Amino acid sequence: MASDSSLKMLAVLALAIAIFVQGTLGEIACENLDQEACAFAVSASGKRCVLEKKVKRSGEEAYTCKTSEIEAEKLKNWIETDQCIKSCGLDRKSLGISSDSLLEPGFTQKLCSAQCYQSCLNIVDLYFNLAAGEGVFLPKLCEAQGANARRRMSEVRSSGFVAPGPINSVSVKYLAAPAMAPY
Repeated sequence: MASDSSLKMLAVLALAIAIFVQGTLGEIACENLDQEACAFAVSASGKRCVLEKKVKRSGEEAYTCKTSEIEAEKLKNWIETDQCIKSCGLDRKSLGISSDSLLEPGFTQKLCSAQCYQSCLNIVDLYFNLAAGEGVFLPKLCEAQGANARRRMSEVRSSGFVAPGPINSVSVKYLAAPAMAPY
């Protein structure tokens, strides 16, 4: 009987092979991805994939991967690595795309950690844009980690205040704080 570590290594190897084969033989279509690869993936067209849950009449839950209208910046044909999912405090079973996780205790700390922020550009780009949609500049949110970051996001959401100026990630990302920008 195989040990747990052997099974984990086999699963990681299988995922790596699947990513390599998809990247070399074909293009990623969100609708072809399974539940374990969907969340935080980017299709060949550059659109982000989202995991959706439907409850059948029998009460059984069914998960499907769909193409969203949200575009990833400078990224196509991408399935996020397990290392980035873990480093950034995410879950492969995340449903949809939302800025709500920015309010969760501890999430911002993991997102802003060096292991995530400097190594997982796909995830940082996604949350950079989600934060911008709430009127928050992610590098500033990372500077105010912990309770202050959560309070700051809560204040933005409750007041409806949106920071003046462009929220387009390209104009903000490169001009405002190049040392903290994801690219």
